[in-house]
Amino acid sequence: MEQGKHRAPERTGHGAHQAPAHYEGGDGCLTTLVRIPVRIVVLVLVLPVRMVWDALVVTARAADRAVLRPAGRALARLWENLVASPARWLWRAVLIPLGRGLLWLAAAVLVWPWVALWRYVLVPGAWYGIVAPLRLLYAHVLTPLGHGLHWVYRSLLDPAGRWTATAARWLLVALLVVPAVALWRHVLVPLGRAAAWLAEHLLVLPLVWTYRNVLTPLGRGIASLLDLLARGVAACCRGVWTALRWLVVVGLVTPLRWLWRAVLAPVGREVVAAFAVAWRIAGMISRAVGRALAWLAWHLVGAPVRWVYRTVLTPVGHVLRDAVLAPAGRMARAIGRTARETLRTARETVRRARQDAWRALVGGPREPEPREPAGVLARTLGSTTTVPSAAPEPEISLRKAKTDPRG
Repeated sequence: MEQGKHRAPERTGHGAHQAPAHYEGGDGCLTTLVRIPVRIVVLVLVLPVRMVWDALVVTARAADRAVLRPAGRALARLWENLVASPARWLWRAVLIPLGRGLLWLAAAVLVWPWVALWRYVLVPGAWYGIVAPLRLLYAHVLTPLGHGLHWVYRSLLDPAGRWTATAARWLLVALLVVPAVALWRHVLVPLGRAAAWLAEHLLVLPLVWTYRNVLTPLGRGIASLLDLLARGVAACCRGVWTALRWLVVVGLVTPLRWLWRAVLAPVGREVVAAFAVAWRIAGMISRAVGRALAWLAWHLVGAPVRWVYRTVLTPVGHVLRDAVLAPAGRMARAIGRTARETLRTARETVRRARQDAWRALVGGPREPEPREPAGVLARTLGSTTTVPSAAPEPEISLRKAKTDPRG
């Protein structure tokens, strides 16, 4: 049953179609025998290079972590503390106030005098010395004179010019245009037509007959001969080119292509594959050697150093921190606070002394005169008048009840 399940169905008859057999392509025994020694030789050549490369990479990473980054941070801190912070303080505390003072001084010496000269001397002088007289001249002299000249032009010169232009135009038409038109119509046009008829029948028609019946057949014959010659030369050139191309393809291109496909390309692929495999195997060997060296370095150097650090240096550092550095830090902070308080007191004293000196030189604002607090006006019991010296009545007082006498 199991064999019957896996048996392929048989097809008989004319309609049966048998699938073609597929053969897997592979390398031959010779290629395999050559490949293994080549890879061994390439591995021997590549292994030292890969180990040197891995050593340089590890050294560069260790140097970057242990030297370059701390050095960069230290240089950045030194730059900040020695250059950047003093430069910012110098810019904010010295250069900006000095620049503002120089700017104010330059404005006071160079700008403000010219502005005052422009506003209070040049502008009034130009206005009252030039502009105002010109406005008066334009309004009271030039404008009436212009209106008068315009009236003279419209009333006298314009009509006279129109009549003169009309008369001159009539004279030109009568003396020049009418004779010229008559000469053109009755003399020049007939002469031109006669000359055109003579030129057409004596020159153009013979030339046309010569071109059609003589020159055109002759040119066609010459063109046919040239075409035949060109076709023959082209056929010869095509034959020569075909022969040369066949020779180049058969004698040069085909051997070179066979050499590339059969020799150079397989050799190149094998060499590249050998280098890739050798580089990977060399990397594995280099990593194994590196791990072994790291294990030896740790057990010979790292573990003893860590033990010394934890057992000896750490307790000594804690003792130094608790017994020396912490009191020194507290003392430095106390000294810093005292210095800041002293500087703050000195600044306050200088500020008050400057205010007192300015008040002594210029005078300060008037202080309002103290007024006596107004006494609370009290009212006596049983009346609505207020007496300043009387004691105030309590807030709640019982009124006296009026008693009606009964008889």
